[in-house]
Amino acid sequence: MKLYNKITPEGTRDLLFEACAARRLAEEKLEEVFASHGYQEAVTPGVEFYDVFDPHRSGISQEVLYKMSDPKGRLLVLRPDTTTPIARLAATRLQNMEKPMRFYYSQPIYRNNPSLTGRSNETMEAGVELLGAGGRRADIEAVALAVQAMESCLPGFRMEIGHAGFFRALAAELPITEEEREELRSTIESKNYAALSTLLEGLEDSPAVRAMGRLPRLFGGAEVIDEALALCPGEEAREPLQYLQSLYESLRALGLGDRMMVDLGLVQRNDYYTGVVFSAYVEEWGDAVLLGGRYDNLLSRFDAPMPAVGFSVNVDAVAQAMVKRGQGAPVRKPDVLVYGEAGQELAALQYASQLWQQEGLICENALCDSLEEAKALAKAKAIPRVDVVGENGIVKGGAVQ
Repeated sequence: MKLYNKITPEGTRDLLFEACAARRLAEEKLEEVFASHGYQEAVTPGVEFYDVFDPHRSGISQEVLYKMSDPKGRLLVLRPDTTTPIARLAATRLQNMEKPMRFYYSQPIYRNNPSLTGRSNETMEAGVELLGAGGRRADIEAVALAVQAMESCLPGFRMEIGHAGFFRALAAELPITEEEREELRSTIESKNYAALSTLLEGLEDSPAVRAMGRLPRLFGGAEVIDEALALCPGEEAREPLQYLQSLYESLRALGLGDRMMVDLGLVQRNDYYTGVVFSAYVEEWGDAVLLGGRYDNLLSRFDAPMPAVGFSVNVDAVAQAMVKRGQGAPVRKPDVLVYGEAGQELAALQYASQLWQQEGLICENALCDSLEEAKALAKAKAIPRVDVVGENGIVKGGAVQ
């Protein structure tokens, strides 16, 4: 039988040195932004019951879920998303907490991507959830906080904003099944113009069909909303556009207009989002590094209906982009190699601790049998100094030759 004890599963990887430091730096920067706005940290289990992520209600297909069972035979999944567990937490243990509730998190999620397409099956995500608050004020806070979070890590990003209600209103006007609506959503999200045209060819011509065909191309500045309004078949489709127009103008007044684009083709997980949706992109990554929006129906699944908005950041993607820009955290190497002569091993460890506490020097303990071996080790590892702890005291070495 073939052994797989020397490789990692598909879609996972080991992180070392610079990659670890960059991820930690990205997490720290994001968490600092979140905490500074009154958000408090929440950590949810890595394993949840399958019912929490029932695909019929969560918008996450069961094909991407890592499944297992507990000793009682109950179906479990590795956490594929953090928003839903936080909603579960808020609706149960924190149901009497004063609203609105502000949470932030930084933890891995697990999703099986059979084709991978450059995506990892294990992703570190950080984000915020604002529960119990609806309307423009909350939406503005969420988008502005997303902008500030991106600014703290990767200045020069692009933010796109749309509204889930527009696609939903157009789809409601079409004589299609739920499966066909999902197929439409998928082609629009991927901006597959040929496939979208094929799907719409079989439908009788109408304002809704023409508007749906234009969705992937409705991308740009405020003029995009005016174009979409001209295509609208009815008031249900106009209402989300008018709200988006008002929100966009408010964000521009906050000075965010130069990095904000309107994209009415933002239709990811459309049965999950109910209002404004937004995403952020950087040149160094081929996919969105931030996704968010309003999801007012989620909490009702846990018998605690309330409005909600939030976003998540792909920390791994942000960290890799930071490294490419030369913004990653440098990995600090040892300043001193401490060698303890025979019988002075404990004293050497105590001396190394003192150097760190008093001078901030990183000290590596030499596990060598002789000073000559210690000096050879220091040279090989480019440690500039060797200090010797002996019976008669401490000899601080100079540069390693």
